[in-house]
Amino acid sequence: MRPQFGAPANSASLRRHNLALVLGAIAHRDRPTRAQVSGLTGLTKAAVSSLVDALVAARLVVAGDPDRGLVGRPGSPLGLDPYGPAGLGVEINVDYFSVCLMDFAGAVRSERVVPCDNRRRSADEVLRGVSYSARRVLADADRYGVEVAGLGVAVPGLVDLGGVLRRAPNLPGWEDIAVTETLCSLLGQRVRPASCDNEANLAALAELWFGTEPSMRDFVRVSGEIGVGAGIVVGGEIWRGASGLGGEIGHVMIEPHGERCSCGARGCLEQVAGQEALLRAGGASARVMSGPGGPEGSTRELVRRAVAREAPTLAALERAGTALGAALAALVNLVDVPTVVLGGLYAELAPWLTEPVMAELRARVLSQAWAPLTLAVSPLGGTAAVRGAAGAVVRQILADPAAWYPEMISATQSGEQ
Repeated sequence: MRPQFGAPANSASLRRHNLALVLGAIAHRDRPTRAQVSGLTGLTKAAVSSLVDALVAARLVVAGDPDRGLVGRPGSPLGLDPYGPAGLGVEINVDYFSVCLMDFAGAVRSERVVPCDNRRRSADEVLRGVSYSARRVLADADRYGVEVAGLGVAVPGLVDLGGVLRRAPNLPGWEDIAVTETLCSLLGQRVRPASCDNEANLAALAELWFGTEPSMRDFVRVSGEIGVGAGIVVGGEIWRGASGLGGEIGHVMIEPHGERCSCGARGCLEQVAGQEALLRAGGASARVMSGPGGPEGSTRELVRRAVAREAPTLAALERAGTALGAALAALVNLVDVPTVVLGGLYAELAPWLTEPVMAELRARVLSQAWAPLTLAVSPLGGTAAVRGAAGAVVRQILADPAAWYPEMISATQSGEQ
């Protein structure tokens, strides 16, 4: 067997690695000083100072005033620069699209949601409408004085590892589209294409990055809209499968002879637990079924009917919760995650779904007796996917700042060891 050798490290690759190392230490600690970053990374204080200076010059890091009341000579605390590179996030869903501007420190500066029925429009029409809203958000970025570095897009369909939308079952005609590149072209290449991913994956990443449980590293987040999707996080990373097309829990077969699904099969989970299936089973009128969408959309109608204890709606929610619990139990038996998070539509309907979902999980998950499952409710509401899309841009810069700002490589490298 022949040994396999990689390329030797040179000064440029070492500096690239160290820039990411220092930036990561600053991002994941609350206001660390240069001395504390040195301790966290193992780099010398001289090396850290050189690297921090380069990060400050690139507007990735900002140094604050020393904290008062400390003994000795306190160092200046470091943090991510909120006026540094921002991420532009887009979510395209079946009955709405949204655009979000996230600054480098993770704060949402601007957000626009446009309810619309995207099934009745071509991909070209939808993307032109999205680009119009994106330009308005870019104008907001100009007013705030932040540079938009890249574009991330969340879509309701199968996205391969190259970022191409292969198929969106609930959007007729959406096949083999390089969505992010197309949008960047419509925006005049003002932003760089950063990522395109399934909306459930990006919603799960938003849960990981911006949720209330920072220690949660292994979980499945199931999102309910018109479609149903699962984002599976293992070891703090999204599990996508060999082709990037995993997580399509909405097309798990629940009822062999059930309703025909948009994917062509029968009895899929979406036909029992999707937004339109719930409205239809709850006796909603045609006006409500075809009304304006949005991240909350018709959820308000379902909640209103459930609060009023309307029997058809309560029965529909019980049936959906049972079906959802059975599908999730099969997934947990396969991937062995300790937490299930209800997101999107299911977060709003959690008071009525939690009991039947948990009943199925207790009955069907084999490891439940030794490793009890936690069922949580997402705090991010309908904004999770678009925040994940914008956050993906910021996270790419954090992971490898020199790839976005190569001029930092040519800065002085003295003392970096």
